[in-house]
Amino acid sequence: MLEDWFQPVQGLQDLKPAKEVRLILGDQLNSMHSWFDEEPETEAIYVMMEMRQETDYAPHHVQKVVAFFGAMRLFAAERFSVGCRFFYLTLDDSRNLQSLTDNLDWITNEVGAKKVSYQLPDEYRLDEQLSNWSDEAKGRGLGVEVVDTDHFYTQREELALFFKGKKTYRLENFYRVMRKKHEVLMTAADEPEGGSWNYDASNRQKLPKDHMPPLPLTLDRNVEGLVKVVEASGVKTTGRIDAKRFGWPITRAEGLQVLEYFVDELLPHFGDFQDALTTNSWSVYHSRLSFVMNAKLLSPAEVVDAVEQAYHCEPERIDISQAEGFIRQILGWREYMRGVYWAHMPEYETLNFFEHKRELPSWFWTGKTKMACVSHAIDQTMEYAYAHHIQRLMVTGNFALLAGINPDELDAWYLGVYIDALQWVEITNTRGMSQFADGGIVGSKPYVSSAQYLKKMGHYCKGCHYDPNEKVGEKACPFNALYWDFYERHREKLERNPRIGMAYRTWDRMDPNKQRALLDTATMNLNRLEEL
Repeated sequence: MLEDWFQPVQGLQDLKPAKEVRLILGDQLNSMHSWFDEEPETEAIYVMMEMRQETDYAPHHVQKVVAFFGAMRLFAAERFSVGCRFFYLTLDDSRNLQSLTDNLDWITNEVGAKKVSYQLPDEYRLDEQLSNWSDEAKGRGLGVEVVDTDHFYTQREELALFFKGKKTYRLENFYRVMRKKHEVLMTAADEPEGGSWNYDASNRQKLPKDHMPPLPLTLDRNVEGLVKVVEASGVKTTGRIDAKRFGWPITRAEGLQVLEYFVDELLPHFGDFQDALTTNSWSVYHSRLSFVMNAKLLSPAEVVDAVEQAYHCEPERIDISQAEGFIRQILGWREYMRGVYWAHMPEYETLNFFEHKRELPSWFWTGKTKMACVSHAIDQTMEYAYAHHIQRLMVTGNFALLAGINPDELDAWYLGVYIDALQWVEITNTRGMSQFADGGIVGSKPYVSSAQYLKKMGHYCKGCHYDPNEKVGEKACPFNALYWDFYERHREKLERNPRIGMAYRTWDRMDPNKQRALLDTATMNLNRLEEL
C-alpha cells in the first residue's frame, strides 16, 4: 500500500525550533557516526531530503532510486525511535524545492538555527554545492561546521599524498601499506599471512560446467508504495523492478544478515570464481554488500573484520586466497579508487585519452544485441541493477572501449544503471580502469580482449549468433576484429607501453591481407553498431 511507505517518516515532517541543523545525505546512513554518541536531548535537528536534484542528474535504475529512498526513510525512522530529533522531506512534499541548498536555506530559517553542520560529501558535485553555499551562508552570519563521515579507512587526500610526485598510481604499493597500517592478514613478524601479498592469480577460475552457485539471500520487501511515489512525481527511471519482492538489503540489520550469509555460504568460493562469467547465476559468489556499504549502513572495517575472522576461525573451509581476494577489493581497491577520485577531480571527469566520440548504442538500455555475452550482462543489469566487476570491465566495458564509445556517455550509463554506483567509485572504475580514458592513472594498460578471453571465462559463446573462433566476416564475433582495429588505430599512443608489446609484435607478423580483412570487418561492425 502507498501509505506503508509514508509510515516510516510519520512524525518526522513537522519543523520545530532548533539551534543547529545537521544535514545527512542519502549515502550517509551511518548510525555509528560520532554525532549519535551525544545525548539525545541535543538541540540539533537532523535533516534528510528526497530531491529531484538527486533523481535527475543521471538516468537511474528504478531499483537504485527505490533503494536509496527506502534506506533513507528507514534510517530516519530508526534514529528517531532512539531519541534523535529529525525532519524528513519527502519527494512529493509541497514544500520541497527539489534543490539541496534551497531546501537547506528555508529549513534553517524555519527552525531559527544559528548553525548548520554537514558530513563531507563523497561526490565532488555535492561537495562543491555545499562548499559554495557554506561560503555564502557564513557571509550571512550563519555558523557552518563540516565533519568527516567516520566511514572510510583513509582520508580524502591520503592516497594523493602517498603517491606525491608520481605520474601513475599503482594499487599494489598502496594496498601493502594499508594491510600493514591496519594489521589485516598480517603475521606477528609483520609479514603477509600465507607468505604472499596477493593471490590474484588464483582468482581467475572458470565455473565448472553445470556448476550452480548458491542462490543469493534476498529479503523480498514490498516497495510498491515507494515505486508509486517515484512514478507519480514524474521521475524518469530505467530498468525493471518486482515491487512486491524487492531483494536488496536497505537497513543495517539486513546488511549484517547478508554479510553473515556471504561469510557462511559464499566466501569459501569467492576468490576462486570472482572473475567467472555465467548465465546460471546473476551474482555468482559475490557478496551483494556494495549498496549497503556505499550508503554507509555497513563500514568497510566491519566487513573486512568479519572475513578475516572467518578465515582465522575456519582456515580449512576458507583458504587465504578466498579471504585475501575479497579483502583486497575493500581495503585495497575501494579505498584506492576513492583516493584517485579526490586527487584528480574535477578534471578527471573530462579525460578522454583516446578522443573517443562514438555514441552509446541504444541496445545498452535494452540488451537487444546478438552478442550473447553483452546481451546477458545488460539484461541482467536491467533486471537486478547489478553486474559483477568482470561483466562491467570485460564485457560491456571491453566492448565500449573497442568500439570507441564516448566515455561521457558510458559514465552516465554506469552511474545510472547500477544500484551501487556513486560517482566517487563509478567514474574511476569506468573512465580509468575500464576505458583507459585517464591515460594510465589507474591502470597500466587498456583492458581489452578478443572473444577468446570471454570464451575462456564463461559459457556465453555456445549458441551465440556470432562465432568466437571466426575472425573476419559477418558471423565472426565482433570482439575479434575490433580488438585488432583498436590497437592499430591507437598505435601511436600505445606501442611504447611495455605491457602491450606482444600484441603489436603479433600484429606486425600477420599477413597484410589478413590485417586488411580484420580492419575491414571492424569497419563493417562499427558502421552497424545498432544491428550487432
